[in-house]
Amino acid sequence: MPTGLTSRAPRSLRTKLAVSFAAVAAGVTALVGFLSYDSAARLVRVDQQAVFDETVHDLRVQVQNERLTPDDFVYGDPDHDGPRDDLTSPAGTDVQVLGPGGDVVDRGSPRLPVDEEARSVAGARAAGTFAERNDVEIRGDEYRMATVALGGGRGAVQVAQEFSDTEDLLRELQRRTLLFAASVVLAAGLFGWWLARRITSRLIRLADTAEVVASTGRLDVAVPVAGGDEVGRLGRSFDRMLGRLARSMEDQRRLVQDAGHELRTPLTSLRTNISLLRRIDELPPAAREELVADLAQESRELTDLVNELVDLAAGKEDDEPVVDVDLAQTAEDVATLTRRRTGRTVTVRAAEGDTTIAGRPALLQRAVSNLVENAAKFDRGGTEPIEIAVAPAAGGGVRVEVLDRGPGLAADDLDRIFDRFYRAATARGLPGSGLGLSIVREVASAHGGTPFARRREGGGAVIGFTVEGVGSR
Repeated sequence: MPTGLTSRAPRSLRTKLAVSFAAVAAGVTALVGFLSYDSAARLVRVDQQAVFDETVHDLRVQVQNERLTPDDFVYGDPDHDGPRDDLTSPAGTDVQVLGPGGDVVDRGSPRLPVDEEARSVAGARAAGTFAERNDVEIRGDEYRMATVALGGGRGAVQVAQEFSDTEDLLRELQRRTLLFAASVVLAAGLFGWWLARRITSRLIRLADTAEVVASTGRLDVAVPVAGGDEVGRLGRSFDRMLGRLARSMEDQRRLVQDAGHELRTPLTSLRTNISLLRRIDELPPAAREELVADLAQESRELTDLVNELVDLAAGKEDDEPVVDVDLAQTAEDVATLTRRRTGRTVTVRAAEGDTTIAGRPALLQRAVSNLVENAAKFDRGGTEPIEIAVAPAAGGGVRVEVLDRGPGLAADDLDRIFDRFYRAATARGLPGSGLGLSIVREVASAHGGTPFARRREGGGAVIGFTVEGVGSR
């Protein structure tokens, strides 16, 4: 670890989901709480201000329309319909009456402050003249206050409205909103943790399984695949992947074992012949020629076997690009090449219809070539031509088959001739690696098809494959 860097344990997916859920809930709750509180506080404050402004306005209109004196506001009317009652009843305001010089005639409860501005209004000649303040503090409480002149220097009426109790109420509402928001966030975090646990439990089991596979190399571990959602699909895909890896490793193991078995024979023969080379001067000319011929034959067979093994091991991992391949033309190319190499007569029968598929041309040519070489190897008489038949398959794709007049196929061989290194009893003395037809099977499978073999009427064999195209399965 580089100097100065400290390790930090990564947070689990469950923790991330729980924190994310709580964070989203906190954001939504804070937004809703703020908007709700702001709207409620605004409505309350605006409503109170509107009531006070209306009270002041009504008082100004009243003193402008009626010639009122301070005595009209001193004592409340017994029927509660006097000027003072009109001020206190609907608005809940405090009223204080000032005389001509600004002296207090009737003290309010609590007593309202009288400053120079209030005394000036009390001595005003015009009725309805007023002064207003919104920052009056009385006994630690906040008030808004207005002083309205009665006119003619007769005095003034002071009205005040307390708003500190409203602010206290709003602060309490704010505190409760914060407590509610905190409770919602806590509940959301707990719920998010529970939900994340339910969601990630299968992922955690799947991750544990992957770690077991990575640490032990075992591919037979049971994979949790429950559920039809994405996690279930991931589990099933992982299970199929392990199955394919297990089969691939088994195929690799079998290939190595079979290759070792098949390589043992030519290598043993080569060692024997090489040991005879030390005494080649003692051998007669005919024995020398036979020894050299055996060495050449064994080296060719060993080379062919190694090449077949390399091709088989590469198999489906071929990097050749996929293009449109006309199998009828591929068959013509293979026939021309076989005629030149072996001198045998090879004919091609291409049926009407489309014989083009999306595939890898070199692999397909190799598959057809292996079939033709197999037919030429077994049909040693060479009295009749080898036929290559290409036609559209009944279920889609293309069907390729090679027909010969060789010894044919035994019933026991029909199901096994495409196995690796399998050699029929009639082929034990013939050259070959036993891999040619297995490569045909691999190529057909890589192109969405299958190989087939049957006996030919009148003698011989029919061996071929069907293909649909790369990616058709």
